[in-house]
Amino acid sequence: MTTDTVRLPVPHAGQAPNTGRPVAPRRARLRPLPLTDVHITGGYWAELQRRNQSAILPHVEHWLERAGWLGNFDAARERRLPADRRGREFSDSEVYKALEAMAWELGRRPDPALQERFDAIVARIAAAQEPDGYLNTEFGRPGQGPRWSDLEWGHELYCIGFLIQAAVARARTGHPEDRLFEVARRAADLVCAVFGERGIASVDGHAEIESALVEFYRVTGEPRYLEQARLFVERRGHQVLKEVEFGREYFQDDLPVREAEVFRGHAVRALYFAAGAVDLADETDDDALHRAVARQWRRTVARRTYITGGMGSRHQDEAFAEDFVLPADRAYSETCAGVASVMLAWRLLLAEGDPVYADLIERTLFNVVSTSPSGDGRAFFYTNTLHRRELGSPPEPDRPSVRAAASLRAPWFEVSCCPTNVARTLASLTAYLATADDEGLQLHQYVSGTVSHHQVDGQELRVTVTTDYPYDGRIRVRIDNSADRPWSLSLRVPGWATQGASVTAGGHTRPAGPGVITERNVWQAGDEVVLHLPMTPRLVQPDPRIDAVRGCVAVERGPLVLALESVDVPGMLSVNELRVDVTQPPRVAADGRVMVRCHRVPAPDHDWPYSQDPDGHRPEQPVDLGDVPLVPYHAWANRGPSTMRVWLPTYGAHPQQPLGRQPRRSAVRRGALRVADGRADPDAAPVDRRLRA
Repeated sequence: MTTDTVRLPVPHAGQAPNTGRPVAPRRARLRPLPLTDVHITGGYWAELQRRNQSAILPHVEHWLERAGWLGNFDAARERRLPADRRGREFSDSEVYKALEAMAWELGRRPDPALQERFDAIVARIAAAQEPDGYLNTEFGRPGQGPRWSDLEWGHELYCIGFLIQAAVARARTGHPEDRLFEVARRAADLVCAVFGERGIASVDGHAEIESALVEFYRVTGEPRYLEQARLFVERRGHQVLKEVEFGREYFQDDLPVREAEVFRGHAVRALYFAAGAVDLADETDDDALHRAVARQWRRTVARRTYITGGMGSRHQDEAFAEDFVLPADRAYSETCAGVASVMLAWRLLLAEGDPVYADLIERTLFNVVSTSPSGDGRAFFYTNTLHRRELGSPPEPDRPSVRAAASLRAPWFEVSCCPTNVARTLASLTAYLATADDEGLQLHQYVSGTVSHHQVDGQELRVTVTTDYPYDGRIRVRIDNSADRPWSLSLRVPGWATQGASVTAGGHTRPAGPGVITERNVWQAGDEVVLHLPMTPRLVQPDPRIDAVRGCVAVERGPLVLALESVDVPGMLSVNELRVDVTQPPRVAADGRVMVRCHRVPAPDHDWPYSQDPDGHRPEQPVDLGDVPLVPYHAWANRGPSTMRVWLPTYGAHPQQPLGRQPRRSAVRRGALRVADGRADPDAAPVDRRLRA
């Protein structure tokens, strides 16, 4: 293990502290835009941001108080610990994540009432900080474990990482001298003193502080923070943590990051660590480190990722399983892993400019992150199964649920990392939509709203986007100001749009394939570029090596994965006996819902579920149920207990090719993300928003 000191670059001139973006890399190919440059004005994500501001954030605050996790800081100040401590060892981090969400929300839209609540929470936290900067309510006092005594499971550095992230959000929204920032600075200084070159040569069992320290360096210009991040990244993988029952790969401490070939172990830990490594690589010009993470990402997406973009298929350790072990009914697919996946893919996109990363961000935002919160914003999925076999049990409204055991969205969890992660992601969402470079603007995700940016040469770029995406495939981009020099407008064509996409500019329409299309012009106010994406529903087949869903199909429409839910099948409580007729393609009904032809194929019961007779378990006579509506996966379980499945067993022969045989292809190719093959009809029709179900 090398610990040689590296030459640390200073932030470049454009790297101001209050840049209003979660990630501010020094040498990325694409420049992220601050929250003030991008405004969502309507549609799918505008509704979710409103829900976050009006329901999710107040709900999170309520439960942090009710569960006693905020009160832990009061108990620390009043020397009532450990007797009065509540929650798990990492509960401090949920308070910090809530503060980060509030900071981004205040940066997006000033709110005096929210500001008052924010300041009150910060005051309670600051009062609990020790004179030397130590801040944790689980360790360090009489009757508690000593500081840094349980690096495998204690989460002390993990919690400080989220404290720093909250302070970074506050600084980048115009408050670099905020009280929270000073609290975080003192804690970060202590970390550098304790874990520096001559300090404790170890890491936290849960990676997160790596990215936080790099971002703190980017805000402050203090090289100690970057050096400490480097030490943490380089130490992990050299067996610096104790062996545990899940193996050292659980902590990513089995192999140095440069030697690994795929993400492994605890999914959230692995993805947070990879994000920190990409941040470090950017700041230290370490191309080899960046390539190592990108290599692992590509293999993980090709072999260890669900159709929704979800990651993690082992419940016992919330971990990645082996290649192609992706059971639908045992999908763990933790919401926090979805958030971490978006964080990582965004960093890779900024560094490389490859739209394959934006493809996964889109898939994960629509089908994992936005699946977690309920329609009213007061309940959440911790895990995201793709097949619910039995009716769920409504959780108790006044008690935290045991995370994965919640069969329906629950108001709170004993481990409530997901609600706060959803809140901070939605609050900062506008920072993930568009970028700029010296040539112009790039739109990566499609929302109705405005994008504006001042180039280094002083030229202002302003556009308005109008769309009903993801329900409609028409994205209209209007230029809002005239230019005296040419600049480029780049639009992403998603990897699923293999046929039927087109772009219209200057009165001319031409076909467009997956990747990036760029229009360069001396734009005048009122000019338009219109992207048309095919929205015909398509059948998707799994890689035949995914044993758990071999012989099944899924249905997608645009970026949305669809699901069959029992509440849409009259008289049936279970979807387990349903088969989709693949001889008839999915169709769009007049009300905008996607319909598939289904048959009920009941199976007789036997005393033993195995037979030597090929006909021993032949199903009973199929019953044609006619057309059955599908629901967007993100909307399932909003209408009471139900059963559900994404991967549907088939009935009949596939209309284009035998099931189980697929064309030879690369799972991930440059310019497009191909999680699974599908069919797209070039005759895309507008879709009613009632597809939302």
